[in-house]
Amino acid sequence: MEIIEADEQHVPAMHKIYAWHVIHGTASFETQPPGEEEMSARLKKIKDAGLLWLVVLEDGEVKGYCYLGRYRERFAYRHTLEDSIYIDPNFQKRGAGKALIRRAIDWAETHGYRQLIANVGDSENNASIGLHLAAGFRVTGTLHSVGFKHGRWLDTVFMQRALGEGNQTLPAQ
Repeated sequence: MEIIEADEQHVPAMHKIYAWHVIHGTASFETQPPGEEEMSARLKKIKDAGLLWLVVLEDGEVKGYCYLGRYRERFAYRHTLEDSIYIDPNFQKRGAGKALIRRAIDWAETHGYRQLIANVGDSENNASIGLHLAAGFRVTGTLHSVGFKHGRWLDTVFMQRALGEGNQTLPAQ
């Protein structure tokens, strides 16, 4: 596996992976997959904000991706990011998610961020919850029955991980 920063050439493969999760899964609460143009716009928004979007490659093919977005846009949240990870369904359980989240955490810490949030779609998403727990996150709360998809109510699980000095010191800015 190779992990690199995503760019435009990766959009079709990322679109395909995400579309599968939207159509078949419950990690995303979107019900219609966005088109490639929208995926490209999302990539651009992350990159223009100076944030990170990674892809994991095997034999040159995109097998998953992870990006860090702002947790909220208000200025007081500027030291907190939120991660999103999606892995090709045929490439799961091979360590791609673990490698991506580790790289994302390292990047966020070296860039001075202090908290990382995961908003896990579906409280039965044991793979994502387990991945985040193994990466040092803790469950901070569950919003019950806030989504409805595939004929059932879905929860979201909030998880949080301190980065670097966390809240033990004041930020530089």
